[in-house]
Amino acid sequence: MPDYDILVVGAGTAGIPCAIEAAERGARVLMVDKADRVGGTLHVSGGHMTGAGTRRQREQGIDDHPDRHYDDVMRIGRGLAQPEILRRAVDLAPGLIDWLDDHGFTQADTSPRLVYGHEPYSVARTHYGTDEARSILAVLTPLLDAVVASGDVEVWLDAPVVRLRQEAGHVTGAVVARAGTEVTVTAAATVLATGGYAADPALFGQLEGYPLFTVAPETSTGDGLRLAREAGGTITGTGRHLPTFGGLPAGPGAPGRTLWTERAQLVAAERPPWEIYVDRHGARFVAEDERSIDEKERALVAAVPDLTFHVVLDARAERDGPPLLIGPDSGSVVEAAAAGREGFAAGDTLEELAERAGIDPAGLRATTEGYNATLAAGAPDPFGRRHRPAPIAEPPFYAVRNHGSTLITFAGVAVDTDFAVRTGDGSVVPGLYAIGEVLGCAATMGNAFCGGMTLTPALAFGRDLGARLGTTARLP
Repeated sequence: MPDYDILVVGAGTAGIPCAIEAAERGARVLMVDKADRVGGTLHVSGGHMTGAGTRRQREQGIDDHPDRHYDDVMRIGRGLAQPEILRRAVDLAPGLIDWLDDHGFTQADTSPRLVYGHEPYSVARTHYGTDEARSILAVLTPLLDAVVASGDVEVWLDAPVVRLRQEAGHVTGAVVARAGTEVTVTAAATVLATGGYAADPALFGQLEGYPLFTVAPETSTGDGLRLAREAGGTITGTGRHLPTFGGLPAGPGAPGRTLWTERAQLVAAERPPWEIYVDRHGARFVAEDERSIDEKERALVAAVPDLTFHVVLDARAERDGPPLLIGPDSGSVVEAAAAGREGFAAGDTLEELAERAGIDPAGLRATTEGYNATLAAGAPDPFGRRHRPAPIAEPPFYAVRNHGSTLITFAGVAVDTDFAVRTGDGSVVPGLYAIGEVLGCAATMGNAFCGGMTLTPALAFGRDLGARLGTTARLP
C-alpha cells in the first residue's frame, strides 16, 4: 500500500502545477492519469489566459485591475459566477501569468489583446503564447521533470482511479488501476483535477439536456464528478451550459465530434458575413452579422434544439467574399463540396442543395427568396441584419453544416474557497479537494464564455492549492 502526502488525480492543466508546488514545499506527491501522457487539454486548448494588472500589461501601458476583471466576468456571465471563487481567480491570475513569464513563457507579439471569439472584455487582458496552450505546457514540463527527477513526485500514466478510499467519512486516498492490478494508495490529501465531462454523451445529457458535439479529449468523461459524488460531494452549476457557435463535423467515422483546428469563421467582428444561417427546416434564427458571439450562442440554444445549422452561400459569395474556412490546412468550400467531404454540399438549385445537405427544400427556398426580396426592396432585415453585400442568387449554391460544439463543461463539483469538496449541506468532505474544470466553468464564468476563465483559474488554483497542501498535508 504506497503512502504519499498528496494524491493528485489528473495530470493536466490544474494537476501539474499543483504537484509541482506541493513537491517544491517538501510534500511527497503521486500524480495519476488515465491518459498515456501528461498535459490533458493543454494539448488542444487555444491557450488564452486572462489576468488584470500583469507585468506585460504595464509594459504596454495598459491600465487594468482585478476589480475590473471581476466586474467584466460578472457582466458577461450575467452575474451567475460564484462570487468567492471568481474573486479568488481574478486575484491570482496576474501573478500566475507573471510566474509563467519568469519561467520562459513565450507570449505572442500581439499579447495581450481584445479577443472577439467570445464576448470581449473592457480592456486588453487576454494573454497567449506563440504555440497556443502548448506554450504553457512547454513551461510546466521541465518544472515537472525536475520534481520527478528529485523523487518528490511520482507519475503514473494509463492509471485510472477506480474509487476513493474513505475511513469514517475522511478520504484517505484511492484505489488505482495500474498495469492490470488495483493498487491501494494512501494519502493525507486527495486532489481531483480530472477535467470535465465533454466526451461523455450520457453524463452530458443528464446534466445539460442537450445533444453533445464535442472537440474535447476522449478522456474528458466526468470521472472527478463521479468520484466526488460517491464520496458525498455535490454538483453545482447545472443549467448554465452554452455551446460554442459552430464546429465542422469531424467526419463519418467520428459521430458527435467536431474539428478544433479548422472551422468556419462566423465571428462577424473579424469577418463580415455574406451568407445566411439556417436550421434543418431552412429557417434563419439570428442576424448573421451580430457582433456579439454571446448573442449568437444564445440564439442557437433558444431556437435550434438539435444545435445543428447550415451556412448557406452562393458562387458570388465564395468568389468575391472573404474566405469562410480558416485553419492551417483549410481549402475552399468549393473544394470541400467537390470532394464529398462530410458536412459540405453543393447544388445548381436551392432545392438540389437542400436535398443533399438535409435541409427542407421548400423552407430553404422561402427563406432565401425572402432574404433577397427585402434586400432588393431596401427593406429592413427581419432579424436586424445590416451587412447584406449581395443576394444569394448565383448558382451553384453551397451549404456547410455546423454544430454547437463543446470543449468545456459548466457543471462541476461544489467546493469552498479552500477548494475542499462540499456536501449538499455545505460541510466539507475531509481530505478531498477539487480544482480545474472539474469545478465546472459556471463557477468562474457564470452563464457565458469569458475568455481565459477556464484555463487561467485551473492553473492558478493548481498552484495555490499545491502550495498550501505542500506545507500542511502530511501522513503521520
